Amino acid sequence: MGKNYTVFALALLSLPLAAEDFQGSDHPLEYDQEPIKYSETQPNDPVAALQAKILSGEVSLAWDEKFGYLPAVLDAFKVPRSSQMLVFSKSSLQRKNISPDNPRAIFFNDDVYIGYVPGAPLMEISAVDPVLGGTFYSMELEKVRKPKFVRSSECLSCHGGQRSLGVPGHILRSVPTDEAGELLTQEEVRDINHCTPIADRWAGWYVTGKSSAHRGNLIGEKDLAIYKDDPLAKANASDLSAYFDQSKHLTTGSDIVAFMVLEHQAHMHNYIARLNIDARQMLAAYGHVRYMRSQVNAFLRYLLFTEEAPLPSPISGDPAYVQAFTATAIRDSKGRSLRDFDLQTRMFKYPCSFLIYTQSFDAMAEPIKAVILQKLFDILTGKETDAQFAKITAEDRLAVLELLRETKKNLPDYWRN
Repeated sequence: MGKNYTVFALALLSLPLAAEDFQGSDHPLEYDQEPIKYSETQPNDPVAALQAKILSGEVSLAWDEKFGYLPAVLDAFKVPRSSQMLVFSKSSLQRKNISPDNPRAIFFNDDVYIGYVPGAPLMEISAVDPVLGGTFYSMELEKVRKPKFVRSSECLSCHGGQRSLGVPGHILRSVPTDEAGELLTQEEVRDINHCTPIADRWAGWYVTGKSSAHRGNLIGEKDLAIYKDDPLAKANASDLSAYFDQSKHLTTGSDIVAFMVLEHQAHMHNYIARLNIDARQMLAAYGHVRYMRSQVNAFLRYLLFTEEAPLPSPISGDPAYVQAFTATAIRDSKGRSLRDFDLQTRMFKYPCSFLIYTQSFDAMAEPIKAVILQKLFDILTGKETDAQFAKITAEDRLAVLELLRETKKNLPDYWRN
């Protein structure tokens, strides 16, 4: 859904890799070749599944006179309205419709992302395919009998290269803008995830909720100057009505906790896709995955939040989003879940990504998944003493080990013994 801005492409090549990545992580894989054949392969994702039900007549999407198919699509994918986040930087294919007084709304759940701009002709949808990685669609916002999701390759100009770990995936940017929403890329923070300090996040976005200083809600160079003198001047917003007409959007707010979840999971999905596609190509070429040690280590560092940026102060957001996110929690006999928030010094109480339960994780090529599960077990039981995992406390290792033993299906037998 992003646009390729060549004005900063060369500069990006000279930037060092983030700590959570690995050597070569921004080198694009040839995912359109065998054995993946991305463009030729029919996706097996939630969008394709819903489209089949619409065509068969099993599902009908109701048209809303104000918001088009947005409410019906959110309901069909079980995407909570409280996940709404608002971006005013012109960083979408529909950039001409986006501005500080007409921001784009992003809604999401674990495997679907929906972009909606008031007055724009298209709704943008992306999903997670267990084998292909990110898949991208658009839907015309016109009332028809059977609306269609149209798969798009145009998004891959940005969402299929170095910024998404070299595979079709999702990216989040922190880019200051001028008063019209045009990007000021000289002050951009490279793609954000849970390793990015809070102070560097959310430029170009509206953010509601309480936290320490961040770059959200800053429009134009005047606000940027205010931020440098008073970093909290535009933080801790609870009402965005001073910025734009909120009635143009489905709900109010642009929740800070939803941002934090999205930043973690978007990059985690990219990691899962990278390992899966890379492993399948390695198996096709060499018959093994022994050359993927650095990728596995980087993946596990991210999965286990070893390089998560600590929270300078507690975070609080919309209780409705927290409730919606935790409603699908898988809990052990002690009532614990990987979806339980901490939000005092870190995002989650238990440092292991909730995406370990997803179909995408389970669908990884068996040889690489076996390596990951073995090393993960060794880390959690203390057998693995590598310094890159030393930050994980014994208490956290035990809690995650017990949680996964009870709640994660299809673990190898050695996990149970």
